[in-house]
Amino acid sequence: MDLLILRHGRADDFHRDGDSARALVEKGREQARRAARIVKATKWLPEIVLTSPLVRARQTADEFCEVSGVPGALIQGWLACGMSPGLALKELAGFGEFERLAIVGHEPDLSSLIEWLLGAAGGSVEMKKGAIACVRIHPPSRHGALKFLIPPKLADEAAD
Repeated sequence: MDLLILRHGRADDFHRDGDSARALVEKGREQARRAARIVKATKWLPEIVLTSPLVRARQTADEFCEVSGVPGALIQGWLACGMSPGLALKELAGFGEFERLAIVGHEPDLSSLIEWLLGAAGGSVEMKKGAIACVRIHPPSRHGALKFLIPPKLADEAAD
């Protein structure tokens, strides 16, 4: 399966109700829309989108789905902050009927997942806010192949 990995867009620095309630700022919404436009233009659309329950991730997934035309995202508690790569792979194995799916989550979880799947050293992958990557995986095997990683700055330059 091709696993699209999208880090949530830029969010408020603080929310009175805590970290999980932090919402996207307009730049974060635009980062999600740009990721969707890139994926749509390159025909890498996922069949399903899974998202962290945190507000900023859900809003990123909503913007991504709306622009790409993919059905709304499914909230998955395991994608919340603190996800381990092993848990992610175990959970993704339950979605094996899909050839391409997307997850929306947080750092450092997403870069750790990519590094783990690639057998790369810690700190070798950086997922900036709004970045999108694709790794081909075959759950339950933990070995993957990187197809692409597009940082938001490159997406911004391509859009100009």
